[in-house]
Amino acid sequence: MTSNSLLQIVFYMAVLIALAKPLGSYMAKIYDDEPVVINRWLAPFEAWIYRLSGVNPQQEMRWTDYAIALLVFNLLGGLAVFGLQSLQASLPLNPQNLPNVSPDSAFNTAVSFATNTNWQGYGGEVTMSYLTQMLGLTVQNFVSAATGMATLVALIRGFTRRKADIIGNFWVDMTRSTLYILMPLSLVLALVLVGQGVVQTFSPYQTVSLLERVSYEQPKLGADGVALQDASGKPELEAVEVKEQMIAVGPAASQVAIKQLGTNGGGFFNVNSAHPLENPTPLSNFLEMLSILLIPAALCYTFGMMVGDTRQGWAILAAMTLMLVALIFVTVPAEQSGNPAFSALGVDQIASAEQSGGNMEGKETRFGITNSALWAVVTTAASNGSVNAMHDSFTPIGGLVPMWLMQLGEVVFGGVGSGLYGMIMFAIVAVFVSGLMIGRTPEYLGKKIEAYEMKMAAITILIPPLMVLGGTALAVLLEVGKSSIFNPGAHGFSEVLYALSSAGNNNGSAFGGLSANTPFYNTLLGVVMLFSRYWLAVPVLAIAGALAAKKIVPVGPGTLPTHTPLFIVLLIGTVLMVGALTFVPALALGPVVEHLQMLGAVAAK
Repeated sequence: MTSNSLLQIVFYMAVLIALAKPLGSYMAKIYDDEPVVINRWLAPFEAWIYRLSGVNPQQEMRWTDYAIALLVFNLLGGLAVFGLQSLQASLPLNPQNLPNVSPDSAFNTAVSFATNTNWQGYGGEVTMSYLTQMLGLTVQNFVSAATGMATLVALIRGFTRRKADIIGNFWVDMTRSTLYILMPLSLVLALVLVGQGVVQTFSPYQTVSLLERVSYEQPKLGADGVALQDASGKPELEAVEVKEQMIAVGPAASQVAIKQLGTNGGGFFNVNSAHPLENPTPLSNFLEMLSILLIPAALCYTFGMMVGDTRQGWAILAAMTLMLVALIFVTVPAEQSGNPAFSALGVDQIASAEQSGGNMEGKETRFGITNSALWAVVTTAASNGSVNAMHDSFTPIGGLVPMWLMQLGEVVFGGVGSGLYGMIMFAIVAVFVSGLMIGRTPEYLGKKIEAYEMKMAAITILIPPLMVLGGTALAVLLEVGKSSIFNPGAHGFSEVLYALSSAGNNNGSAFGGLSANTPFYNTLLGVVMLFSRYWLAVPVLAIAGALAAKKIVPVGPGTLPTHTPLFIVLLIGTVLMVGALTFVPALALGPVVEHLQMLGAVAAK
């Protein structure tokens, strides 16, 4: 790794950690309803929202009512997105006259955005109208992120309350998450991105003249549209000169801001954050990449403040950071090393001044290897899924890390809210295991962890692997699944495993090379996304309700401190052990085999 690469990584992590405390403190005050400047200004608007929707903000909910409200709201949001796609040809703000989306693709997209996954089996600029992008997808970017944050806050209340049967009001938590956190941050980021060149317009797509004309030959077609052939049976060719190019535009900046801050990740354009009108400069790249982990990191400090011990939040943030940094230092060198098969042939693999060799395939020269590999790790550590390079073109080890990060349950920062409550589930398992070692009922943050909590925690940890491995097995078993795999062997298996890992952990990124916009994959991935989102959120709320009903247990001589380096190591070990035991066999069939094949091919020469 070069000194330049190391400096960029250190600077990114330093800025991220530095911003965690002030933003985390602000969010804690918002959720505790403490006065800050913004909620004083917007309090009348918040009250108007409650009156309009018939919500009593003072009336709190049992965990079952909280879960029902969450599920109903997300169901209605998904139906709205499905309806917009199905009717967009007849709706306004469709300057390109794009047709209605097919039912299977509309179902997949509706589920994807409602669950904060943002998996995309379509090209945005050739499929979605401006209205669908804004009213459907962008709105879901806000409310799906707010849903995860609300679930986390309800869980935190479970730890702080004693002998209570209520955990807050879903509508209030979601409204405050959107109004006071997501919207202000998105507004600021969107304005900065527009200044960097990210497009924001309602104009139709623009046709521009090329600075340099492009000439090529193509088969000549007859009146019936069939290619003509000469006497020898070869196709007749005709010269074509391209003088103009159509450039897709639209209201992208507003969607890009919340897609990153809300760990959504869905691209306005097909190539996502590699598109020059979504991510045009190194500065926009840094700010968007920073936004991906900003709220998940800050929520750790929010957690510490709300439970009355900021050391608890710092401990979880430290565990997340150590795992992230370790995997960054695997991916970046793997990409900088390049493909040894090319090196053996004396092929220069580099297209930038970043270093003298490396894998630049599928990467933008304006970002280079370091920022492409760093983004890949960051976006899969979070439940984001946006990409500024094609992961399918990474080296086998470089591609393995993003895949495994998702398979860990996306708890290494993870999605806004969902990542932290997922990590808390692992913390519950860690204290339970440690309690078994010393023969004492385990405690976490003053609450006894008993059989019920362990059952719910086990569900949240086991559902994603079941969805990922079961879905992958089904896809490679059935002919309809195998017919979409264009790359043979280990790499083709990796593409399927990556797709299911992405859907099963609500990430949304793709390896590429897999034709997933088919009825089979749209349906399979949609079902996996539904189960992996709500079969985790509901058990988390069940734990919140169970913990809120318990009394606080005083700290005693046998209490395991959960803010020490020892517990951080125990928590990391628990996460890695579950990930290793569950997914290493599948990874061995994909990227590990591909890496060994690559080394074997070089050795054979």
